[in-house]
Amino acid sequence: MSRKPGRLTAITVDDTFSRNATPEMLQDRALAIHDLLEGNDFRLSNGKPGPYKLAITSQDQRLVLALSDEAGAPLHSFGLSLTPFRHVVKDYFQICDSYVMAVKGSNPQAIEAIDMARRGIHNEGSEILLERLKGKAEMDFDTARRLFTLVCALMQRAA
Repeated sequence: MSRKPGRLTAITVDDTFSRNATPEMLQDRALAIHDLLEGNDFRLSNGKPGPYKLAITSQDQRLVLALSDEAGAPLHSFGLSLTPFRHVVKDYFQICDSYVMAVKGSNPQAIEAIDMARRGIHNEGSEILLERLKGKAEMDFDTARRLFTLVCALMQRAA
C-alpha cells in the first residue's frame, strides 16, 4: 500500500500517560490514535519529508512531540507547554460531562445546543494547537481537531 508523504503513519505514547489511567481512558486514547491515523495531513515545516512516525512523551510539564521517518531515523522534536491547553481542556471535559447527562434525560434541542458548544470548544482547542505548532508543523484543520482529541485524551486524569 502506498503512503501519502505528508501524513502520520504511526503514533506511540509514553507510558507516563498511562499512570492511573482507567480502562475507559485507555480506550479513549486508542480511539483518538486510530482516528488520527485513519485521516491526517501532516508535514514538518522544516521541509523534511514524511511519512512520519510520532512519539509523544511528557517532560517538565511539556508535551514532547518527536517525529521520525518510517525507518525510525529522528527528524525533529519539539515541546509544547500544556499551560495554554489547560483551560480549554477543562472546559471541554465539563461540556462532555454535560452532554452525557443531557443524553440521559434532556430533550433533543438541549442535547443539540450542548453538542454545538462542545464542538465550539473543540475547535478553540484545535486553533490553539495550530497556533502552538506554527512554524514547526503544518496540518489541515481536521488533523488539528484529531490531534487535539488525542491531547485531551492524554490530559485526562483518573477520578
